[in-house]
Formats: sequence, structure tokens, C-alpha cells
Amino acid sequence: MARLRPAAAVIFDMDGVLLDSGVHHRDAWRLLLGELGLAPAPEFWRCTIGRPAEDAVPLLLERPVPPGEAIELARRKREHYTRLAARGMLPIAGAPAFVTMLVLLTEIGVRAAFEVVVTVEDVRWGKPNPEVYLRAAEGLGVSANTCLVFEDAVVGVHAARNAGMRVIGVTSTYAARELLAAGAERAIADFEGFRWPV
Repeated sequence: MARLRPAAAVIFDMDGVLLDSGVHHRDAWRLLLGELGLAPAPEFWRCTIGRPAEDAVPLLLERPVPPGEAIELARRKREHYTRLAARGMLPIAGAPAFVTMLVLLTEIGVRAAFEVVVTVEDVRWGKPNPEVYLRAAEGLGVSANTCLVFEDAVVGVHAARNAGMRVIGVTSTYAARELLAAGAERAIADFEGFRWPV
């Protein structure tokens, strides 16, 4: 068995890895589809996971969508999500304690725990393009191949692997077998009892 290289940096996807936000995302998409007079198919939301909303719109509508329309529909979905998320969100079990442990070990302390934050507004390409993870590594000042990523989406695992990073899948959205097949080295249900170093 090959020995895994130690991670110099840890990178987290947010939705589905740190925050249990899936129910709000699913409900926001369901509301948008209802406004369009469409009934969602079973597990309709799976094609949206880990993608920018603009990229998910054509997949949900199962037709080509002009960019302007995709942007407008994505905006409407985000409005629904913002309203729903205002009700509150719960963390993935064990995530706050694990992040706090990392902060104590690395003495980061910036932005309450994260030295670098990369959002959809900071990148041109959505996952599975590796841009978001490459920018995170660049911001941290580390080589991409020394990073360990926590991801809950298949497209996110592909993005991290395309960046040359190690990935641990979090099974809040996809099954362990799907995350492993996408390239995660292992899968965890949550961060309860999870210890560093990995």
C-alpha cells in the first residue's frame, strides 16, 4: 500500500461538508421549478450538487438555456435559498470541533477559522473545473498536491482530483461508493471522532 503524503493545507467545500444546507437548496430548486410549472423528477436535485446554479439550470430543465435566462433563473433560485436559509442551518456533525482543532494546530485564526475563502464570485469556471481549488491553494501559498480537500459532491471530487489534490468524501449528499468511484481516497459520514492528521 502506498504511503499517503502529508497534507500541508486543508480545504473544505462548504455546503454539505460544513453546513447541512441541502434541504434549503432542494426546496429552493423545487420552488423555482414550481414557478415554471414543472414537477421535479425524483432525485432531481442530484444534478445540481456542487455546480454553480447557472450550470444547473439547463440540467434541471433538460434543455439548452440561453445564458441570460440561466442567470435570471439562478438569481431567483438564490433568492429562494436566502429566504429559506434565514430560518437557520445546522452544521454537519462534528465539523465545528474538527475545524477548531485544525485552527488550534495551525494557529490560523483569520475569518474565525479560514485563512482563505474562495467563492463562486472569485472563479470563472464551476466544478468539475479545478479553478476553485487551485485558487485556494494559491491563496494559502501551498502546492496543490499538498492539499487535502473535503467534498460532498461528485463534481467537487473531480475538481479537487483535477487539481492534483487528495480528497476525502463526506457522505451528506452522495453515497460513499459514488464519492470513492469519483476519486475520493476514503469517505466519512461526518466529522464526529475525526482526527488530524489524516
